[in-house]
Amino acid sequence: MKNIVRTTMAPTAIGPYSQAVSVDVGGRKMIFTSGQIALDPVTGVMVEGGVEVETRQVIANLGAVLLAAGASWKNVVKTTIFLASMDDFSKVNAIYAEAFPVDPPARSTVQAARLPRDANVEIEAIAIV
Repeated sequence: MKNIVRTTMAPTAIGPYSQAVSVDVGGRKMIFTSGQIALDPVTGVMVEGGVEVETRQVIANLGAVLLAAGASWKNVVKTTIFLASMDDFSKVNAIYAEAFPVDPPARSTVQAARLPRDANVEIEAIAIV
């Protein structure tokens, strides 16, 4: 049975998808988040200031979704980072690393031709609690 995760602490979905979905599996809960971009959760407007500012907002948004699902960064087992440009990899990587000071999850990073709202970065996660 799937459970839909919703929180006002992260941006509402800008399409037909949920912020996250959790599924009970063998007495544990798996959480699949949708990708988060740098939308301000109050205004729904993209934050401005470049990839570093965007990445910090993405991390905040994703953290809020994880919290609403009953998880935290320590429960994340896999992430995927989508970048508009691989030239931003080191900047995004440095900020991303702050969320995982020890034992980071598995991760993929890919360059996308274009991200929603012309974002520079989008991150999704899978967590288990």
